[in-house]
Amino acid sequence: MSDTTLVRSHWVAFGPAGALGSIHSVQGGFTFSLLGDTVPRGVFPSLAVAKSALHASLEHGAEWPEFKEH
Repeated sequence: MSDTTLVRSHWVAFGPAGALGSIHSVQGGFTFSLLGDTVPRGVFPSLAVAKSALHASLEHGAEWPEFKEH
């Protein structure tokens, strides 16, 4: 038996019109999905890289989303 508690965090990305997607911590890093995605878009080594990848997946010229941890 282990005394370790596994905590998984997630962040929701918001733009001017509402929620855009979410980032989840997973074994080995972070993954993200935009609304409507059926599968996550890969695993990234850090939260900062996952945030950048999510932003890069938005329409050209989209503002940087606001990320709220849940």
